[in-house]
Amino acid sequence: MPKTIVAIGGGKIATRQTLPIDRHIIRLSQKKNPSLLFIPTASSDSEIYWKKVREYFGDFLKCKTDVLFLMKEKPSRQQIRSKISSADIIYVGGGNALQMMRIWRRLGVDKLLIAAYKKGTVLAGVSAGSICWFDSGHSDSMSFYNPRKWKYINVKGLGLISGIHCPHYNGKTRGIPRRKNFQEMIGKIGGLGIAIDNNCAIEFRDGRIFKVLVSKPRAKAYRVFK
Repeated sequence: MPKTIVAIGGGKIATRQTLPIDRHIIRLSQKKNPSLLFIPTASSDSEIYWKKVREYFGDFLKCKTDVLFLMKEKPSRQQIRSKISSADIIYVGGGNALQMMRIWRRLGVDKLLIAAYKKGTVLAGVSAGSICWFDSGHSDSMSFYNPRKWKYINVKGLGLISGIHCPHYNGKTRGIPRRKNFQEMIGKIGGLGIAIDNNCAIEFRDGRIFKVLVSKPRAKAYRVFK
């Protein structure tokens, strides 16, 4: 069974912007009603986000949904391990990628997600939840700490996919375009950039690009290099 990750550039689940992509993720589990674990660490365990995921993936797409709160609750290592190991699909939400990766490493979630990947669990996520699977990613995390004075940064991920990832490639954060800034970042540090527009995703199998998925016309994915 191939090891599969679906990295989604962006799109709101509340308005079903990524519906064809999300249906594909569910098919990858090879189950009619798979168990889907939502991890909202990047959004500081947002209850509103979890409610939307539950309604969308649970009520609408008929998954058996569960959530892993790591900030508002203090689950034991065994509880964290049990939730991650029992999921057919793990879906990571968007938000502050830097905060998320710090918390995951402190609690050992990073190692458990790598183990789930090796076991064949389908991994997916949007925005920060897309960055986390790569070596590193172009992130607007600093805007969460100081909205008036911040810069895009390169946040270290789990390293399951080689390259530097930029979600929302055709979008902006607080008026600053991603595309130009990401190109400048790659120009400075080199390496292979993998950029994904909103309403677009890449399916990776065994760490390699397998398929580009879109939920809206003209949404694209790109290789960016010096």
